[in-house]
Amino acid sequence: MVAVKDSPAAAITAYCMSSILMTVTNKVVLSTYQFKMAFLVCGMQSVCTVAMLALFSSFGLLSHRRYNSFDAKRWFPVSLALVMMIYTGAKALQYMAIPVFTVFKNLTIILIAYGELYFFKGAPVTRLILASFLLLVLSSVISGWSDIASGRVLKKGSSESSIFTAYFWMTLNCLTTAFFSLTLRAKIKDVGFKDFDTVYYNNLLSIPVLAICSLLFEGGAFAEAYARFVNPGEESESLFWLLTAICVSSISAFAISYGSSWCVRVTSSTTYSMVGALNKLPISISGMLFFGDPVSFGSVSGVLIAFAGGILYRFV
Repeated sequence: MVAVKDSPAAAITAYCMSSILMTVTNKVVLSTYQFKMAFLVCGMQSVCTVAMLALFSSFGLLSHRRYNSFDAKRWFPVSLALVMMIYTGAKALQYMAIPVFTVFKNLTIILIAYGELYFFKGAPVTRLILASFLLLVLSSVISGWSDIASGRVLKKGSSESSIFTAYFWMTLNCLTTAFFSLTLRAKIKDVGFKDFDTVYYNNLLSIPVLAICSLLFEGGAFAEAYARFVNPGEESESLFWLLTAICVSSISAFAISYGSSWCVRVTSSTTYSMVGALNKLPISISGMLFFGDPVSFGSVSGVLIAFAGGILYRFV
């Protein structure tokens, strides 16, 4: 019998649940409260994760490899790729409509599958596996067909001259996402990290990079947030709930950090990316059922086709 720590089903379940929690809390922070400092939020999540590791380790609840510069140098490319993935995704969404962005993100899974095959001698990409990927892409095309068919590639408010910029950042995001997914699994094997070692180094090394990026790129957003929530504070009554949401998202970051490293270790980079795309389905369904998201033929069909793609991938 496979131990729980080496069970793909348990790892995928843990990653899905933590990812859904993280997505919901980040949506509350970044969208509901219009808090535009994504780097700062990610930095706080990394600080919280490292602090929780130290706390649990002091009580003997877990253990992880101590910091040393040799391992840090070997792991740093993974942490840098994570930050670049976050930044390029945010920049792409700044210009590109969300339905088109989703299509490209799902296409990235194919890039990861072939990258794993050619660079790391991974499992072959069979016709059925490729068909499951294409079903996932088709689901995002159908869900966003009204925008795609009308040519609304760019986000509302973006000028037509921004189309090159949108595709530039989208291409970079696809490449950095693939690089992160592939190098994460390769480095775990190369460095010999266990799951909590991965969580520790990934978050610890991300903190200075995220702090620098926040200082460089989020100065204007900080001034806006300070004016809104502190002085003069037109929305000061929301400050407590904003901080509460950030705290909850920071705690959920610990869960997704562990779930991600566990899932990549016991499955593959391709499966990890496929699960990451499929776990948006329960979020979409809950949005239509409980949060007033529009229920249309396209949205329902997109969910059903994506679900079919997931089932096909599971059984090939």
